[in-house]
Amino acid sequence: MSAISAVIADDEPLLRAQLRSRLARVWPELAVVHEMENGRDVDAVIDEHDPQLFFLDIHMPGVNGLEAARAIAGRAHVVFVTAFDQYAVEAFEQGAIDYVLKPFNEDRLKLTCTRLKERLGGDRPPPGLEELVERLAARMAPQQASGAERLRWIKASVGSNVRLIPVEEVLFFQSDEKYTRVVTSESEVLIRKPIRELLEELDPARFWQIHRATIVNVDFIAAVRKGLKDQAEISLRDHAETLVVSRAFTHRFKQM
Repeated sequence: MSAISAVIADDEPLLRAQLRSRLARVWPELAVVHEMENGRDVDAVIDEHDPQLFFLDIHMPGVNGLEAARAIAGRAHVVFVTAFDQYAVEAFEQGAIDYVLKPFNEDRLKLTCTRLKERLGGDRPPPGLEELVERLAARMAPQQASGAERLRWIKASVGSNVRLIPVEEVLFFQSDEKYTRVVTSESEVLIRKPIRELLEELDPARFWQIHRATIVNVDFIAAVRKGLKDQAEISLRDHAETLVVSRAFTHRFKQM
C-alpha cells in the first residue's frame, strides 16, 4: 500500500503534537500532511493535500469536529478524537467509524491504526458517517445547553470584599477538611465550597480530578512525570508547585 496521508485537527497545539508523536511510533508509514486548529477550511485542505484520513477533535472552537465531518463525508476517512467516553462509545458502536480518547493511550491507538489500515484498502470511506454525526450532534445539544450553567466565577471573601475569579484563570483547586485553595498564577484564596461540589459545577473537559482533594485545570499542565513510588506528578505553567496524582487517577495520564 502506498503511503497514507492524514490531517490532525485540534485546537490544542500540545495535543496535536502528542498525537503526531504517537502516530509516528505506532504507524511510521503514515504521513501527517497538515494540522488544523479547528474544522474551518476543510474543503481547501482537501483540495490542497487530498488526505485519506482526518483525526478530528469533536470539541473545537469555531468549526467543531462534527461540523467538519459533515463536509468531509464520503471524501476521506474520519477518526473522532474526544475526551468524552460517551461520544467515543457511540462512535465505536457504529462500527464504520473509529475514535481516539484523550489522553492518548498508545495501545488503543495501535488498535485504531490496525482497523484503519484494513478499511483504507477499500475504494471509498465506509458509509454511516452522516448518520453518526447527526446522532452525536443530538447528544451534544443538551450537553452544550447545560454548559451555559457551568461555574464561571469563583466567589471568594477577601477581608470585607468579595472577589470574583474567572474559572479559566484557576490553575487548581485543593481541599483540606475545612477550606479549598483556589490557586491562580498570580494569587490564591480560600473558599468553603468542597471538591465534590466543584466537580459537579466545573466543565469536566477542562477540570480533571487528579486526587481525592485536588482538581487541576488541564490547560495549565506543563508536564507529567513519574514521581516517588511510581506516582505521577504534574508541573504547571506559571506556578512552581508540583501536584501529585493519586493512583486512582493515573489512568488519565497513561502514555502522556
